[in-house]
Amino acid sequence: MKASHIRKLITPIDSAYSEMFSGRVYRVGEGAVSVRNHSGETEQTVIGVHGFLENHCYFTQTYDAPTTELILLTCSNYHIPVNGVTPEKPAWEVPIKHLAGTIEYDACILNQALASLPSTRNVRIHGHSRGGAVIIEAARQRPELYYGTDVVLEAPALPQGRIHPLVTTLLEPVSHGMWPWLVRLINSAPSSAYGQAFFGKMNPRKKQLLGKLFYATRDHMTIVRNIENLFDWMARTDTTAYHNVPQGTFLIPGMDRILDRKSMLASARMSTNMRIVETRAPSHFVTLDSKEWVPGFESLPASSFGN
Repeated sequence: MKASHIRKLITPIDSAYSEMFSGRVYRVGEGAVSVRNHSGETEQTVIGVHGFLENHCYFTQTYDAPTTELILLTCSNYHIPVNGVTPEKPAWEVPIKHLAGTIEYDACILNQALASLPSTRNVRIHGHSRGGAVIIEAARQRPELYYGTDVVLEAPALPQGRIHPLVTTLLEPVSHGMWPWLVRLINSAPSSAYGQAFFGKMNPRKKQLLGKLFYATRDHMTIVRNIENLFDWMARTDTTAYHNVPQGTFLIPGMDRILDRKSMLASARMSTNMRIVETRAPSHFVTLDSKEWVPGFESLPASSFGN
């Protein structure tokens, strides 16, 4: 890669989205883990893993019950989307040997959070899009942590999956050096110019969360690394990785113009442990389209966590 391209790619991107947050934020390597305060007696723990160019606010309104302990990942080299909280260094943090910006690195952040933070015996791990791949990789790295957990993979990037042909067509001609220019172009265009094609029918929460996508990472290099690593991970990861995910749910959109729905379904059907729910969601953002698709906690299995 040319030095001029590298300079452009590592130029910092200013944070453009955050929400008020009440809780604690732990800096873990190049990422973070946030634990939201809750007002009721805790009945279940949910760990949320956001997708490509998203942030942890993706899950905050989906899991807003006062009895839910919500733990939220910020993937490596992403901005932490909180106001008024100073990140702290946790005693349980251990160094991560993988390259920041990869699924493997973010899986290590997830496993450190899962091993250290849940205070209940009922643990769900919910990943959207790239976050689904992070969960599968994390379970492959440390399968013992996932016994008894409930996993929700929403419109997930999966082993042997593919990107939607529309996205592939757009990405193929983009060289490394073009990314900063392309991001500026996208950010200067009204979201209506591309939003309907990729995001489906909009609602207030989708507009709020998806309007600043290309400001989510701390630099353009992370965008490039996320994309290249995601393509590589899906191609080289075999569906035997599902053996490490004991139970849970695939939430498949009715229409998806980000990932290829057909390959997503074919991959999901290779899992013998998880159920597949083919939703009527009109976009890649299933739970933002409607909370009705979020599985209930009634049958959440007791895990080995907690007291």
